[in-house]
Amino acid sequence: MKKEKSCGAIIYNSNKEVLIVKHTAGHWDFPKGHMEKGEDEYQTAIREVKEETNIDIDLYKENRYTINYSPKEDIDKTVVFFLAKSKSNDLKKQECEISNIGWFKYDDALNILTYDIAKELLKRSYNDLKNK
Repeated sequence: MKKEKSCGAIIYNSNKEVLIVKHTAGHWDFPKGHMEKGEDEYQTAIREVKEETNIDIDLYKENRYTINYSPKEDIDKTVVFFLAKSKSNDLKKQECEISNIGWFKYDDALNILTYDIAKELLKRSYNDLKNK
């Protein structure tokens, strides 16, 4: 079985809105992407967020969330997300991968996110954000 690893972030702005993206494949999720050779998880998360959304972020490295799933029969995928705060709100989507992007209030994001695991991550991260 082939193993893949991606990293991304669950990003909140100063209004406690969360950033979610709609991938061109049709699902709403948090920004993330594959690790490149020589990168650590933090570098990948920061780079992928910048590529997909054009914003810079600060990671809360102590708030690390991991999910595992199989996107195809012969692939075992691990995705690591970090809780993050945005340094700006000036979004610009990566045209080749992202069809829509926005800042959403918690309840709206819960309704928009496609996958249940993403909704669970939103709940956990929002709870962790209260302690910041």
